[in-house]
Amino acid sequence: MYFLKMENIHKFYGSVHALKGVNFEVAMNEIVGLVGDNGAGKSTLVGIIAGSIPKTSGKIFVKGKEVEIPSVKAARDLGIEMVYQDQAVVETMSVAKNIFLGRELLKPGLLKLLDMKTMRKEAERITKSLGLNIASPDQEIRFCSGGERQGVAISRAMYFKAELVILDEPTAALSIAGVQKVLEFIRQLKASGTSVIFISHNLYHVYPLADRIVVFSKGEKVADMRKGETSIEELEHIQISGKRISS
Repeated sequence: MYFLKMENIHKFYGSVHALKGVNFEVAMNEIVGLVGDNGAGKSTLVGIIAGSIPKTSGKIFVKGKEVEIPSVKAARDLGIEMVYQDQAVVETMSVAKNIFLGRELLKPGLLKLLDMKTMRKEAERITKSLGLNIASPDQEIRFCSGGERQGVAISRAMYFKAELVILDEPTAALSIAGVQKVLEFIRQLKASGTSVIFISHNLYHVYPLADRIVVFSKGEKVADMRKGETSIEELEHIQISGKRISS
């Protein structure tokens, strides 16, 4: 069963045709690698899914039901979370506060005070479940490595029960150790039953994890293949040539 299915998606920015009748889907508990050069349409597509960019036309289905996604909140209500390339974390705030950023837990009562005790406890639980070794949920993000910051952002998505997590270049500008840590976080997402869209320019990061790889070029989907049907070398050729091999 597909968690997400998109049919004939078009997006215009004035006279620029950014997405040209794209069909795209993500199955339940599937990792889809989304690759392509800059300007290929990847960011526009996932922006539509995440509710930050309106589509011009086309249909979107979540769990078989046609939906509109007019806002980030609407996407979250559907179980869709996006982890951006800059990780969307605040360096001077703690790990716990970053995980609950914008969706803080409150104590019961009229004063609506922050329930820091519960947030710390839950932050520690969810980071440990992801295999993220943070010294304390009170540790400020600025003291975390790049891989750990990605882990905190992914922990946020997991805590709020995301069924589809979109990762925008999660391994960009990380050390080798940081890359390996993030790739392990993605494996943990799949193990927890979550679907993932993994956006990257680096096929050597995407290929080992993805169940399926989709290549975009100039606003079109030019390849959509299961990992066992292709190789990194073939995908690199498609990415460079933009040659369509499947609809």
